[in-house]
Amino acid sequence: MTRTLAPGTILRERYKIIELVGRGGMGATYRAEDLRLQGRFCAVKEAIPDPDATPEELRQSREQFYQEASTLARLDHPNLPKVSDYFSEDDRDYLVMDFVPGQDLREVLTNTLHEGRLLPESQVLAWARQLCDALEYLHTQDPPVLHRDIKPSNIKITPAGTVKLVDFGLVKVLSADNQRTITVVQGRGTVQYIPLEQYGGDTGHTDARSDIYSLGATLYHLLTGQPPLDAKQRFLKPQALPSPRSLNPAISAQTEQAILWCLQMHPDDRPATIAELRAALLAPGPVVRTVAHLLDQEGPFVQFVRANRWLLALVAALLLAAILITARPPALSAPPPFLPDITSGVTSVPTGLVP
Repeated sequence: MTRTLAPGTILRERYKIIELVGRGGMGATYRAEDLRLQGRFCAVKEAIPDPDATPEELRQSREQFYQEASTLARLDHPNLPKVSDYFSEDDRDYLVMDFVPGQDLREVLTNTLHEGRLLPESQVLAWARQLCDALEYLHTQDPPVLHRDIKPSNIKITPAGTVKLVDFGLVKVLSADNQRTITVVQGRGTVQYIPLEQYGGDTGHTDARSDIYSLGATLYHLLTGQPPLDAKQRFLKPQALPSPRSLNPAISAQTEQAILWCLQMHPDDRPATIAELRAALLAPGPVVRTVAHLLDQEGPFVQFVRANRWLLALVAALLLAAILITARPPALSAPPPFLPDITSGVTSVPTGLVP
């Protein structure tokens, strides 16, 4: 196994490694202190080169890293960590970005399941809204940027409740001819969350619909408590994926249909863009979803509403009936009957009715 950096190691005479926070087959992520900016902590992503690569392949990989790292450094979105630096040292490449405090969604889900419950749909959809914003921003860059490793452990929730899509270890920039993608840091993603076309690694064609599949798989896991079957198993057994509502009947039909649309095996059968997914997943019905979200929260007012919901429903019905009754227009009075003029023997006709 490749050695990791020891705590106390200083990179580029600036970044002091504090601890290892994650690792994979081709790299590691560290929490580090910025020695030039007192009190600032950052995440340092280390990319380890392929030990079997030729010198020419290593040179090309290094050039690609610098080209694509510069693209990442230009990204600026509230739901993405800001990349602030990139460099190479001791034959390894490094990305430096904001360190995001808080729990990731894998930890949030695990804690919720330990409590014997599932995450509320309204809360998951609130996170999904922010994720859609981040992915739409990435996908509409010129050229488009793909994440390729969307999963609960790569989504953090800050103490303020902001979603951050982290770990740019598999970010790829679509080339101009749109026929292939170029890896910033090598890797293959996590099997339960990647589409079939991504199993080809760098030889498989991926685009925005690959990220959409991974987002759908992530939402499936968050709402049902279990990850979906991986794409290879589903390819062999097309009907093997349990529907989300069979695992969690509280999920709305609208949400289930949007998730299953994302998880279609062929890219052409998925939403083509994040905008299409957002329309299917989050609209219409914003008022209903907002009320559901409020009722998922705890507090004295919500507890009162829950305890007296039937009484409140009756009061609301009576108020509605009263409004309808008072708003009813008065009935038109009947016109007075024609009265004969007994003094002249001629019937008097109201003015205006004589032809």
